[in-house]
Amino acid sequence: MESTGQPVLRWGIIGTGGIAATFARDLQLVSDARTVAVGSRTQAKADRFGDRFDVPARHGSYEQLVSDPDVDAVYVATPHPGHHAATRMALEAGKPVLCEKVFTINQAEAADLVALARSRHLFLMEAMWTRFLPHIVRVRELIDSGVIGDITTLIADHGQWFAFNPEHRIFATELGGGALLDLGIYPVSFASYLLGTPTQIVATSDPAPTGVDGQTSMLFRHESGAHAVLTTTSRAFTSNRATIVGTNGRIEIDATWYAPATFTLTRRSNDRPEQYVEPRVGHGLRHQAIEVARCLREGLLESPVMPLDETVSIMGTVDEVRRQIGLRYPSESGAAS
Repeated sequence: MESTGQPVLRWGIIGTGGIAATFARDLQLVSDARTVAVGSRTQAKADRFGDRFDVPARHGSYEQLVSDPDVDAVYVATPHPGHHAATRMALEAGKPVLCEKVFTINQAEAADLVALARSRHLFLMEAMWTRFLPHIVRVRELIDSGVIGDITTLIADHGQWFAFNPEHRIFATELGGGALLDLGIYPVSFASYLLGTPTQIVATSDPAPTGVDGQTSMLFRHESGAHAVLTTTSRAFTSNRATIVGTNGRIEIDATWYAPATFTLTRRSNDRPEQYVEPRVGHGLRHQAIEVARCLREGLLESPVMPLDETVSIMGTVDEVRRQIGLRYPSESGAAS
């Protein structure tokens, strides 16, 4: 069990789906964090989740969860279209929030939440858990040290196979479905993390039977001249690897790159690869919870690793990709923002 030797941060979880369960399970690996409450749209689901993870307070509404005085921080794990309303509700109740990615359906919603959090002087962070994984932290350190030189190309994919079911969240338009928002957000965010906001975006896509994107490919050009080649699909289990190519070497992250993984550094001046291996404990979501606790202890209103302005910028990038591929959602009244 991982410990920072600090007081326990008491979490309330909004939502009872798969990612909420994974987060609750990973919190059990951190001695300084505990899930004390869960909120669902139905009491039955809250009770089942509570029984499963030994959560003492089970609330049959999100409003009850954010009003719980025993909750120090709220983790929003609803389907994508519910992120904005649930996060806004928690912020208005005075709670710091960790909101699942994709942060919101569009950039306008993201900007609204950031403005609210800042006006209330409350902590807010997008739950892009990949950034806090030990191997990604090390990759960033190596890049910042200049060991691979200037980045010329980033190649990353995220593909999973899903049996077609129009009611499954990845196919349902009313749940913000599609490969881009559910899977593609990982490589898009990774490109932003390493290269910044793209200056040019080219995207192409093929739809799933329900009209959401089934497969999307993106080419970004960044201010430095670096290119990011990104793909995502819900039709196939891809290699799920990432490669960062620089003028002096390259870093190749093994499958599955966005989860705990190994990577190899190959220097141009030395053809003997250097491998990085980190023992895997849990799924990897605990690291973002540790970051939230650190920020709250230090009085920070946002994480320097996942800044709010970057989250808004990423949503702008996603909006442009969606514009190019014609992907719209019912909650936007037929128009992508």
